[in-house]
Amino acid sequence: MATTTNTAHLLLQDGTHLTGKAFGYTGTATGEICFNTGMTGYQEVFTDPSYYGQIIIMNAAHIGNYGVKHSDVESDSVKVKGVIARNLEEYYSRQMGDDNLNSYLTQNKIVGIHGLDSRALVAHIRQHGALNCIISNDGTSMQTLQQQLAETPCMQGLELASKVSTKEIYELGNPESKLRIAVLDYGTKRNILMCMVNLGAYLRVFPARSTVADINAFTPSGYFISNGPGDPASMGYAVEIIKKLLVYKKPMFGICLGHQLLALANGISTYKMQNGHRGINHPVLNLITLKSEITTQNHGFAVSATDIANNPNVTVTHRNLNDDSIEGISLNNQPAFSVQYHPEATPGPHDSRYLFEDFINLIKRDNN
Repeated sequence: MATTTNTAHLLLQDGTHLTGKAFGYTGTATGEICFNTGMTGYQEVFTDPSYYGQIIIMNAAHIGNYGVKHSDVESDSVKVKGVIARNLEEYYSRQMGDDNLNSYLTQNKIVGIHGLDSRALVAHIRQHGALNCIISNDGTSMQTLQQQLAETPCMQGLELASKVSTKEIYELGNPESKLRIAVLDYGTKRNILMCMVNLGAYLRVFPARSTVADINAFTPSGYFISNGPGDPASMGYAVEIIKKLLVYKKPMFGICLGHQLLALANGISTYKMQNGHRGINHPVLNLITLKSEITTQNHGFAVSATDIANNPNVTVTHRNLNDDSIEGISLNNQPAFSVQYHPEATPGPHDSRYLFEDFINLIKRDNN
């Protein structure tokens, strides 16, 4: 276990106060508390832009036991605001590891607290819902921490995608490919892009607030709507772009936030969940094949099943086997579909990677 002994504090919006041991960067962090149930993949989780604005509990009993590797990232920096853990391991067993987790988080200025009963804390959140929280290990007074926590905005209504989106257009893949995919970047993960590149696609990745003219100047043969953080209902600019792109009836694929935005563009509302889905073992039923898939998930919002039932243009393709929430939709009048979970699965099982092949095949058929 780590040898850090400095005291750290965790305060929740409902008044809960816990003390533990400090690790990572010395400072204070605020955000919405959430939890991930995965046993592995913490580095990929911490660098996933969808976690921007959140403080995450890693529910596994130990964290850091295989260190970090510089290539095991989903973006160019750590995106979580803070980390909560039960047992932090200072020494790691992976020979190819580059550093220990404590040093990695310190270098990335991420505040952490460990030595807590993380599973009891998760049970508390499951009962009371996602709450704002503050963690501090720098000696800030309790009165100041309470004031800072009170000033922390709620996730509902927050537009965060533009904060993590690329600032400049960039391209990936073979420029000679006929599979030209315009990526609407609202916080995309690197391995999502690589799944399409590995299938022969050429990608141009656009900033969140790009225009239809910008996007279509690429002459894409398909559109991809990425994952990302924040409340999809706050992203009116993105919904309007997607509505305009749907007019062209080209293949379109959305993941996570992209799924929610495609739903909003078709008159389907979204809502904030009690505590969301975050982990690498969520069971989903494919209603087309009737096969189950074990999936990687990271979302705190979902799309309305009631609205879909009243929308003749939308078909439900996937459902969550734990709570029956909507996990996938397709449009009946054009080649557009989306899923709430993460088929690239980094980390996680690869049961759902066929969805990238489905998207590529849609583009190939549309090009013929």
